[in-house]
Amino acid sequence: MLKRLLVVLVPSAVVLVMAVLLPLGTMIAQQHTQDSYVDRTGDAGRFASLARSALEAERLAALDQELERYHDLYRSPVIVVAPDGGVVTGSEDTERLTGLLDSLPLEGQVRTALAGERPPPPKTVWPWTDDPLVVVEPVGRDSEVAGAVVLVSPTDRLGSEVLEAWAWTALVALMPLALLVAAALPLSRWVLRPIRRLDEATEAVSAGDLEVSVDAERGPPELRELTYSFNTMVSVVRGALERQRAFVSEASHQLRNPLASLRLAVENLAPHLRTEDAREAHAIAVDEATVMHRMLNSLLAATRLESITGSEPVDVPEVLVTRVERWRALGGSRGIEVDTDVSDGLRALAPAGGLGSILDELVSNATRLSGGTRIVVRARAGDPVRLWVLDDGQGLPEDEREPALHRFWRSTRHQNTEGTGLGLAIVADLVRDSGGRLSLTDGIGEGDRPGFGVLIELPPA
Repeated sequence: MLKRLLVVLVPSAVVLVMAVLLPLGTMIAQQHTQDSYVDRTGDAGRFASLARSALEAERLAALDQELERYHDLYRSPVIVVAPDGGVVTGSEDTERLTGLLDSLPLEGQVRTALAGERPPPPKTVWPWTDDPLVVVEPVGRDSEVAGAVVLVSPTDRLGSEVLEAWAWTALVALMPLALLVAAALPLSRWVLRPIRRLDEATEAVSAGDLEVSVDAERGPPELRELTYSFNTMVSVVRGALERQRAFVSEASHQLRNPLASLRLAVENLAPHLRTEDAREAHAIAVDEATVMHRMLNSLLAATRLESITGSEPVDVPEVLVTRVERWRALGGSRGIEVDTDVSDGLRALAPAGGLGSILDELVSNATRLSGGTRIVVRARAGDPVRLWVLDDGQGLPEDEREPALHRFWRSTRHQNTEGTGLGLAIVADLVRDSGGRLSLTDGIGEGDRPGFGVLIELPPA
């Protein structure tokens, strides 16, 4: 959005300045042309007066000297034309002046001057044009016109003056343009600051932080309304999640005691059973009560896992050191060896306070479900940081790996094994919410027992 705003502001400023400079540049060229024309018209008028007196007295020597001095000073040829169009005299020899007169498109201007009228002003002189500035002044007036004075003024100096004036004007105009362009970035950031705060809050929510809120009293009215709606949405979502977790936790707690009492009552019926069918039904009832008890414990554990939000930098070796003895004790109770293989100084962005709980859940699953004899928890540096929990058990077929990440899914081989199918799915959600990724792989087994592995990829800290 910042780039888009800059793309709009900067070209708009340039177009605005150009919209001012173009007509201003035209006015400057026109003004310089007009000033030069007025000066040359005054000179031509003076020469016309001198020419009238010289022609009446038939004494052209003084006029010739005046025209030559003018030509030497201003490099501007001056020609006195007779009523028939021929050259009477001028600042140079007659032949050269005749050639100059013939090379200029002056027929209309000379004819107008010989008719006793002043020709219209010349066109605007631009820096890139080479045509001279020509002024034609009648000698005499009305029926007493005795000829015309043609003054041919070079425009190279005039073009340079126009170009210099343009340069100064552009320099003056570029100063506010430069200030505007320099201010465009901070101005755009200031304009987009409410949107940026809202964007940062959205990122925090997507990372699991539902305590975030945005000041709805600042910024333009449209964004204040959007901010208020955003805060309301976050509050509603946070309340719904808290109520959901509270319900699961409280329901599990409330059901544990009645279920324990029910199980005890069912077990106490054992001495009073007389037939084999009754004892089989009694055993089924006890098993179902045990499964229900495990389900409640799993729901409580899942609630604790789901309460983990956000992400934080974590020292991975330190987490493993605090957990490995517990894992080895858990594995030893089932005849499974647990090892760790981790690089020193490895840090990653992991669920806040939850990496240990995540690894606990994965190691617990491996000890209960793998059917193997060895578990390895491995971690390697990189981008992303990779952590594996690998076993050498029977593994999981390819077609069951994707469903295994869904809640309450259980493999047909593990229907009678302790567990609810919640842990792995919740772990995958936690890893994904912290910016990571969880996938299922083969383990460290061989042959028809490839083992099972869980790969966690986390951003480096």
